[in-house]
This record gives sequence, C-alpha cells and structure tokens, in this order.
Amino acid sequence: MPRGDKSKYTGKQKRKAAKIEQGYRRKGISEDEAERRAWATVNKMDQGGKKPGGSGRGKAIDKSPAREGGRKGGRAKAARNSGRKTKR
Repeated sequence: MPRGDKSKYTGKQKRKAAKIEQGYRRKGISEDEAERRAWATVNKMDQGGKKPGGSGRGKAIDKSPAREGGRKGGRAKAARNSGRKTKR
C-alpha cells in the first residue's frame, strides 16, 4: 500500500476528515496544510484505517482531539462575548 493511500479508511472516517478540513479552511489555513491536519486528527482519534485487514481492529475511539478543540473554541467565544453581556 503506497504512502497516503486511503483505501483502508471507512466512509465515516473520510467524511470526518473532510469536515475537519473545512473547519481549518474557514480559519484561513492552506488547502494542503488543512488536509494534512485533518487526516492527522482522524488518525489520532481512530488509530488509522478501520476497514478489515491488518492488525489493530476493535480499538476504542480517542475523543481527546475533539474535546481539546471544543475547549479552545469555547474559551475563545467566551472571551469575545465577555464585553457584550447585559445585566438583567
């Protein structure tokens, strides 16, 4: 299997990578870098391709990258809105 081959990834993993890549593109990151980061995130979460064949099947999904991104986004939003809050 040549380097960069995505044949062992499921459709769900490919969709996940595409969605992550879109998020990076919205932040202004170049297309190549966004794709690289997206697949790195999918690999970290799923430990590589999930299609049958080879070793390492049945591992749990590591959600720490998504959790970390959510925390960062939440903090950023809270910082942006802190001056706009009104007292009731």
